[in-house]
Amino acid sequence: MPFDRRKFLGRTAATGAAVALAGAATAPTAHAQSGSRSTKRYSFTVMGTTDLHGNVFNWDYFTDKEFDDKDHNDVGLAKISTLVEQIREERGRENTLLIDAGDTIQGTQLSYYYAKVDPITGAGGPVHPMAQAMNTIGYDAAALGNHEFNYGIPVLRKFEEQCDFPLLGANALDAKTLRPAFPPYVFKKFRTPCGRSVRVAILGLTNPGIAIWDKANVQGKMAFPGLEEQAAKYVPRLRSMGADVVIVSAHSGSSGTSSYGDQLPHIENAAALVAEQVPGIDAILVGHAHTEIPEYRVTNKETGKEVVLSEPLKWGQRLTLFDFDLVWKRGTWTVESVSAKVLNSNAVAEDPRITGLLTDEHRKVVAYVNQVIGTSTAAMAAAEAPYKDVPVIDFINFVQAETVKEALKGTEHAELPVISQAACFSRTASIPAGDVTIRDVAGLYVFENTLEARLVTGAQLKDYLEFSARYFVRTAPDAPVDPAKLTNADNTPDYNYDVISGVAYEIDIAKAAGSRIANLTFDGKPVDPKAQFVFAVNNYRASGGGNFPHVAAAKQLWSNSDEIRNTIISWVKAKGNIDVDAFSSVDWKLTRDGAPLF
Repeated sequence: MPFDRRKFLGRTAATGAAVALAGAATAPTAHAQSGSRSTKRYSFTVMGTTDLHGNVFNWDYFTDKEFDDKDHNDVGLAKISTLVEQIREERGRENTLLIDAGDTIQGTQLSYYYAKVDPITGAGGPVHPMAQAMNTIGYDAAALGNHEFNYGIPVLRKFEEQCDFPLLGANALDAKTLRPAFPPYVFKKFRTPCGRSVRVAILGLTNPGIAIWDKANVQGKMAFPGLEEQAAKYVPRLRSMGADVVIVSAHSGSSGTSSYGDQLPHIENAAALVAEQVPGIDAILVGHAHTEIPEYRVTNKETGKEVVLSEPLKWGQRLTLFDFDLVWKRGTWTVESVSAKVLNSNAVAEDPRITGLLTDEHRKVVAYVNQVIGTSTAAMAAAEAPYKDVPVIDFINFVQAETVKEALKGTEHAELPVISQAACFSRTASIPAGDVTIRDVAGLYVFENTLEARLVTGAQLKDYLEFSARYFVRTAPDAPVDPAKLTNADNTPDYNYDVISGVAYEIDIAKAAGSRIANLTFDGKPVDPKAQFVFAVNNYRASGGGNFPHVAAAKQLWSNSDEIRNTIISWVKAKGNIDVDAFSSVDWKLTRDGAPLF
């Protein structure tokens, strides 16, 4: 039956303890060993996933075919289910747990469909496919991710209600009471062959960045303190409640950095800091960063003990295994060793239990995304978008600018020039010549961002462009040019390189970052530093995502609650035709010492 959040939180408030028991008395297995009469031992495995982002099937709804990438990874919970069952069979189901580190209900058209098209919050609405799949697989707990809040708290609460396991968030608090809005932790119990139970506490931590990334959904409703602070509060409590093992599931990377700079007093990617600063933790399942870390050991400063971290690759591409070996000493269980590794989901077939369970939902979404909504006069592709001004990014900016102009009609800012920001969210995105479907358009904008209008000056625009241009690798004028090696300097992702339409400019990559923007013009004339512009910008950037200068503090003139993706889809439906010549132009280019690169 679904996990009762209210019952859990009620007991937490009343007694400071809430324990959910898992496992039962079982016969010894190869994985659970009792040892000699004087030395009792027990081994168990905790499996972990993270950043599933709505992936159940090994399917790409944007390309309408099986998922594949250059490394031939596979995705989806159906693959993960097969791996999980293999480990349970090998090590004994009663000696395993399965947890997740967040970002579950956003990311694919499957998850979008059941949040927006046929929402789970509707009267008599469906059960979310991710809840169905995770319940069937048998998850024991999941931490909240920041993308859980993208569709608003009511959708998240309905998803929580549909799950048979708790959604944990020790640092997701009610804004008014500052009490936990979700269960902070859960206990699980193993019955060992020697008859002495092992109590495992799972503490869930989410990302403080929710406060700015989903400000519209959470402001005044929820607060998100730092991971280190809340872990320091709860880990001693869990130990005092009898936890033999403490595991943290943290939707937070391990780098110690923040994409939002100093806009929040809490670190975005704090998992390693938690391990280093908070004694009493045995292992941390890491999420959020979309990187693969099979095993990473961090020494706790106070105890000198190593804490094992692991982050499985996103979308169900990997499954983390934490293997724990315990020994009974002086009347208590002690963790003797912990190791971690990841398994690749491309090594197994999809579990037919999961694919069969959700075949109807999958077919509905495939039919939905393949609806023809208009035509295009020419094909457009994003493959060269990271280093060239291409029509497909111009198209996003064109629709955004037109939308903002329409919204500001009749206001005091209606006569100001509108500039627009967009990024290459997918290098495989494209619009074909001829018929255009929902999936073609949705593939241009794979995030659930919404549109805002902010007021910026010419000087601020210049600073913004300089910051964006850090994306390019500094390249000497006489050096050979390989487009594949020009971008992503200092690991800057594609989505943090913004192209600005409505102005023209050059980016001189022979120069150092911070002094690359040249010949910045509007309407053929140099941009006046004091000139005012209306900036069409997504809510992620406007909220501080990426730590771009000025925009988060700029005056908001207008905002929209609909996703930019839907705005573009609605535009195509209304117009019926995408006339590429109406918006395509080369307004920015890469140079070296003033000489064009392409």
